[in-house]
Amino acid sequence: MTTHTVRLGASGSAFPVDEGLTILEAALLAGLRLPNSCRNGTCRTCICRVAHGAVAHTIDWPGLLPEEKAEGYVLPCVARPLSDVELDPPETLTP
Repeated sequence: MTTHTVRLGASGSAFPVDEGLTILEAALLAGLRLPNSCRNGTCRTCICRVAHGAVAHTIDWPGLLPEEKAEGYVLPCVARPLSDVELDPPETLTP
């Protein structure tokens, strides 16, 4: 089983993401409370920017504008890491 580490740039918190889990699922299992609501890629509550690393979304087109995708924004509720990742989370992050 592959595991990647996700680091939250604002807080410095890091947590493992096992293969098959989304970033949001793994954060919640690690006891971190990332902003979320719909958990299906439409509400945009969890939007973050990938500072380093790569992710893949579990759905063809999450609720992101093409410009946002080009700038590295992702929706952790439907994103899985492809490598170790550092996220610049929204200001409302509460560990």
